[in-house]
Amino acid sequence: MSSDFLNKIKSFDAYPKTLEDFRVRTNSGAAVSIISGIFIVWLFISEFAYYLRTDVNPELFVDTTRGEKLRINFDVTFPNMPCSFLSVDAMDMTGEHQLDVYHNIFKTRIGKDGQPIHNAVEKQELGDKDVALKPENDVTKDPNYCGSCYGSEEYPGQCCRTCQEVQEAYRKKGWAFVNPDGIEQCSREGFTKKLQEQKDEGCKVYGFLLVNKVAGNFHFAPGKSFQQNHMHVHDLAVFNFRGAFNLTHTINKLSFGTEFPGIINPLDGVSKIWTSNSNSPMYQYFVKVVPTIYQSLGGNAINTNQFSVTEYTRSLDRDSNHGLPGVFIMYELSPIMVKFTETQKSFAHFLTGVCAIIGGVFTVAGIIDAFIYHSLRSLKKKVELGKDT
Repeated sequence: MSSDFLNKIKSFDAYPKTLEDFRVRTNSGAAVSIISGIFIVWLFISEFAYYLRTDVNPELFVDTTRGEKLRINFDVTFPNMPCSFLSVDAMDMTGEHQLDVYHNIFKTRIGKDGQPIHNAVEKQELGDKDVALKPENDVTKDPNYCGSCYGSEEYPGQCCRTCQEVQEAYRKKGWAFVNPDGIEQCSREGFTKKLQEQKDEGCKVYGFLLVNKVAGNFHFAPGKSFQQNHMHVHDLAVFNFRGAFNLTHTINKLSFGTEFPGIINPLDGVSKIWTSNSNSPMYQYFVKVVPTIYQSLGGNAINTNQFSVTEYTRSLDRDSNHGLPGVFIMYELSPIMVKFTETQKSFAHFLTGVCAIIGGVFTVAGIIDAFIYHSLRSLKKKVELGKDT
């Protein structure tokens, strides 16, 4: 009974075996087997590498986020523009203006050789009022000193302790800061002397801005900025400078938000050289910001942005009323959001691929071996028949 059952089971064997005596081993079969084995190993390594690789799948959908802030990171070097000349401003379509921004923005003075000036404050916030109050900058060393604001007071009894505070009061009034030598605070701090000492220096400006997530611009330009008759104006008179402003610059880094693997910032490393001694440049970069989400395999999502850019450069003469020397980055946001999701092949997918490789190679190799064997056998028979005749 058991033997009949086992015999019935044998009928399901899909791989019937032949006796060893009936097997024929040939040189061509050995060659095909070796080549097939090498091919299987190569395909297995490729499949394993493909299994370990992380793929990134993009998706597009409408950006429905609201009320968020946009972080702009930058690192720009101006080899021919002193730090004391430069200011950073930001404005957007909502009417919000950030004039002469100094929070989270730092500067490093650069010498003619392009190296940082080590005896200078290498990381100092633009417009840092504490610098003017240091003992070496105050010849009277009177910590309680507070002088006149020269008519720019916002309320009766207001006083200005430093040259910076006088400039700020003038800016709020929309007045040009024409004669710093006539301002006691500026004279005490050696304001004009500092401008002259730094006129041949450069500046590295870096940090970040937080702006509304709407279209706008930010720019690096010489002079203090203020609003006058609803117009954005920079006061260049304080420099008493009759030449052209050389705004040669290198954008070491510019990004919108947090970086993620594989991101490309098209303005990183871009350099612009200005050679004219009579006119000043107005560099304009028109940036299209694309909101982006990058989701890793672990499920962590990075909300950030990518951008594309076009550029335009204008040449301005000293008396031009149709532009401002500077580097302007105009940005607008795309309504389409991109989502990148990291994915990886499953282990079951890997096993399926390995089985397909092994089975497929052995099947094809068997067909090739059979073709070679029967071809050689037929050829051998024809040769023998020729000899007999």
